[in-house]
Amino acid sequence: MQGKFSGAFSGQGSDSLQHRDKYEDSITIYYQLPFSLQHNKLDSSIIDFNKRFPIPAEHAFLGNVGTATHSILFNPNMRSGWDHGMHAFDAYHWNLETVRFFNTTRPYTELAYMLGGRAEQIAEITHTQNVKPNLNVLLQYRLINAPGFFKNQKTNDNNYLVTSWYQSINKRYNNYFVILANTLQSDENGGLRNDHEYLNDPIYNDRFNIPTKLGGDAQFGTNFFSSTLHTGNRYADLHLMIKQQYDLGRKDSIVGDSVVIPLFYPRLRFEHVFSYGTYKLKFMDTPNLEIGYYPSPLYYDTAYNYTLVDSTLTLFDRWKEINNEFSIYTFPDAKNQLQFLKLGVIVQNLKAVTNNFTGSFYNLIGQGEYRNMTRDKKWDVAIAGKLYFTGLNSGDYEAFVNLKRIVSRKGDYIDLSFRNVNRSPSFSFDQRSSFYFDTPKDLNKENITLINGSFYLAKPALEISGNYFLAANYMYYTDYYKVQQENALFNVLQVSLGKVFRIGKRWLWHTDVYFQQKTGNVDLNLPTFYTRNRFGYEGTLGFKKLNIATGFEIKYHTPYNADGYSPAMGAFFFQDSVRISNRPDIAAYVHFRIRNFRAFIRAENLNTLTIENGLGFRHNNFAAPDYPYPGLNFRLSIYWNFLN
Repeated sequence: MQGKFSGAFSGQGSDSLQHRDKYEDSITIYYQLPFSLQHNKLDSSIIDFNKRFPIPAEHAFLGNVGTATHSILFNPNMRSGWDHGMHAFDAYHWNLETVRFFNTTRPYTELAYMLGGRAEQIAEITHTQNVKPNLNVLLQYRLINAPGFFKNQKTNDNNYLVTSWYQSINKRYNNYFVILANTLQSDENGGLRNDHEYLNDPIYNDRFNIPTKLGGDAQFGTNFFSSTLHTGNRYADLHLMIKQQYDLGRKDSIVGDSVVIPLFYPRLRFEHVFSYGTYKLKFMDTPNLEIGYYPSPLYYDTAYNYTLVDSTLTLFDRWKEINNEFSIYTFPDAKNQLQFLKLGVIVQNLKAVTNNFTGSFYNLIGQGEYRNMTRDKKWDVAIAGKLYFTGLNSGDYEAFVNLKRIVSRKGDYIDLSFRNVNRSPSFSFDQRSSFYFDTPKDLNKENITLINGSFYLAKPALEISGNYFLAANYMYYTDYYKVQQENALFNVLQVSLGKVFRIGKRWLWHTDVYFQQKTGNVDLNLPTFYTRNRFGYEGTLGFKKLNIATGFEIKYHTPYNADGYSPAMGAFFFQDSVRISNRPDIAAYVHFRIRNFRAFIRAENLNTLTIENGLGFRHNNFAAPDYPYPGLNFRLSIYWNFLN
């Protein structure tokens, strides 16, 4: 994702499981991603809570964990090909691109539990072990359940993941297997009625009593297993992936004292990836007889120009996707698997069922990639491309070039990249979708170019980065449901800076600063300035086994006309009538680690403190028009890992 820093100032890699003291149990554990050959280590840092929290720091969300989110930094969809178009809940998805395949010398288990205000809970368990030296299994599950501070915004999310990684004894054959499922449910309240009037009324100090536009007068509930949905979005997807590789190359071995370690250097690799996915996207607003609620015809007539039938609205798009990918790799340097050339073809089959359409589609796709991370790791070159030859998305393509150069022994680097994407509009912009309310329109392919440059200095912990976007035929919504396409070219410039200032021996200031500016008349509102800062103490305290990070976190963006939110579309839309001017978002935190135990204690939204009508935390910031953030919220998160 663009606009996110990495490196020392974000806490990545600063304290990971490969750095263990002599008092801790010994373990060697690493993982690799499905479409990468590089090995990665687990990160156990405590500096940045957002590395553990599902919502990214630069995202606005509708006031409750599990509700819709979007980035306040310009971050367009830059993936070619078929796309169902519903992305407001992506922050809570697990996806195939980020699945981890582990290899570990000992069984590893992590238990995580977070408790927040109004019975907000996140529970997660991860277990991985090598059942044989050449076979690893991973089991992972996460539950998000949050009734919410405001009425009719309860969420209930479940994520499931099972993976295995098998490598033959002779190291020629690899098999990667994945079963992944997401079930995301979010009640929709349509925003508060006359928000400022109710928010300033001391009668409504309990924000749950404020009436909302949708959902009626539902009662507060904390049942983990409640899945009843009367008004809201329910998205469910299931993925199965099997990736098989067979290598030709040269065998070798290392002979030690009574031990022979077999080695294998691949020169040619044949790969087949089979994936199967289902997507069920649903919005419903139905009568709730328990509370005497019926959907408001006036709301849908005004917002969507839609007349309810039988006091009910049900929208659904369902998809099935089957992909078969065939690829060949060549490795010019037998001892460097991070240098390779890949050529392949993908056959994609799709089937859609909506309220008013049933049909099948296909795509034939060609792809290629060259990657070279030199043995001294000073140069990292990546060139990749994808072209849709024929089918539903014929003419779509992606082109990507990246060059990274380590310029000093301290780890300073320069990173330059170019990406160009030509993509068909997402299916939600197609009149065959159940989520299409507008009149029929002829739409052209989007074309977006991104040029990025970053420079990182390790010793002062400073990164300067710039993103330049050039977009044509940009797709977006206005007025809840109206489809718009900006045919004229426009550009967006983002400049970002990340820096760690050492104020004292153990006192540090982490700052991330973003500036963004559009050029052109496109309907696009962005905050000009956004910053995130953490001021605090970091280090050991009292005794060496206690590692602590404590201080304050402050986030702020300049006032702007924030996007509105359309419940039935599950999407944010352009609006220019309501200006959001928030106070800086302030949180106090104490994070600590004792060996295998980590805890994050936070008091958030301290900025809502007010003395108007008595002392309290009622000066709410807003994520979108009619959608306030909650007041004071305490969160306690614990993470405990075990080595068996």
